[in-house]
Amino acid sequence: MSHTFTQNHLHVVFSTKERRKSISLEVQPELWSYMTGICRNQKMVPVAVGGVADHVHLLFHLPPTIALSRALNLLKANSSKWMNEHGREFAWQEGFSAFAVSASNLQKVANYIRNQPVHHKKMSFEDELLSLLRKHKIAFDPKYVFG
Repeated sequence: MSHTFTQNHLHVVFSTKERRKSISLEVQPELWSYMTGICRNQKMVPVAVGGVADHVHLLFHLPPTIALSRALNLLKANSSKWMNEHGREFAWQEGFSAFAVSASNLQKVANYIRNQPVHHKKMSFEDELLSLLRKHKIAFDPKYVFG
């Protein structure tokens, strides 16, 4: 798209179905790498991918040629298919949370994503997500956040 200039950096978070701890330590590096490849194949620029057994965080640049919901459907469907093809019964949750990130905060958010295992020794996924929603001033009803 000529004459189009964007910088849509997004921090996206979603969990495994029913927040099952189904992403083992052994498979995490492979899954994060696979999701990075999906981003590249879809012309999304991956900055950081990481998480723990029950959820993932992605930081990427979303190009103007793809809608966020389409990008997340591709990421979830392809990574879930890959996990199942490798003998793991696996599924992601239906929804996601997405937060805009300024260029000046990219490194801070990337470090946060890369340090998820350390971070989650102190805080649960549920507390983390509620904190992110509050920080970004997203209105929500707690009884519907985790379904």
